[in-house]
Amino acid sequence: MNKADTVNLFFACDDGYIPFLAVTLSSIKKHRCRERDYSIRILNTGISEHHKETIFSSLAEAGFNIQFVDISDRIEKISERLHTRDYYSKSTYFRLFIPELYPNLDKALYLDCDIVVLSDIGELYDTELCDNLVGAVADGFVQGIPRLHGYVTARVGVRLPIDYFNAGVLLMNLKEMRKVNFGERFVDLISKVTFEVAQDQDYLNALCMGRRAVIGEEWNCMPGFTSPTAERKLIHYNLDSKPWHKDGLEFGELFWKYAEYTPYAERIREIRQSFKEEEKAAKQTSNMIDFAEAQAMDMEKNLQVRRALASVWI
Repeated sequence: MNKADTVNLFFACDDGYIPFLAVTLSSIKKHRCRERDYSIRILNTGISEHHKETIFSSLAEAGFNIQFVDISDRIEKISERLHTRDYYSKSTYFRLFIPELYPNLDKALYLDCDIVVLSDIGELYDTELCDNLVGAVADGFVQGIPRLHGYVTARVGVRLPIDYFNAGVLLMNLKEMRKVNFGERFVDLISKVTFEVAQDQDYLNALCMGRRAVIGEEWNCMPGFTSPTAERKLIHYNLDSKPWHKDGLEFGELFWKYAEYTPYAERIREIRQSFKEEEKAAKQTSNMIDFAEAQAMDMEKNLQVRRALASVWI
């Protein structure tokens, strides 16, 4: 990879998550290589002009280009098939459409909006993928919760729990994904199988099985689920580990550090002060684990899912 190449970054966001996206962008901007261009595309289905202008005026600069991309038309075609639960929105599926939306790009890095970057993200972008479809880190939360192991092997169909990756930090080989008609396979799969636990992440794991480049833990460190010896280049406040919802989180101080570089710092503090549902968020995660464990035991349904997966495996 030529390090002069543009770093193509993608996010999926709505108005509610714009303040936290601003924190992620501020951390990326702080550590970026000044001799390189970074192209940021924010996939959405209608972000307010006020938020767009705030992001542009506070974060965009030469070499750090920001573009909002409305994909409402594309999502509307299959919206009724996109299952969501709890605090998830349909924006979580947007990353799956990047290969077909950008036929001129060979590679892209997708990031969730609950992330703080502590190193030059271009280093991750330069990871060689060879003919793998994606590059990703093993999901630290799944690895740390043994009750989830049966779900990812029996229902999603991954060989071993360590093979199940987190899709919040996803390096995408768009060229290879188009070769295998990834978008068509995804649409085909959602017409046959409804993954109800990790949704788009489960679909990605099922479709990319055996074609994932392993990326080091340092690029997806999760509070409470990161080994003490791991280098920390990216912090991912996954599931209910949100600094704007609870205090005392591991790595929480890093989020607030970069929040201060944004025009949303005061708004985020207000969100934290007014949030009274810490227990609800934790209960949602607990319920998800219970639900996944129950699905792992449904042998008849698991067999049906495996048959469906066999028809779309790459």
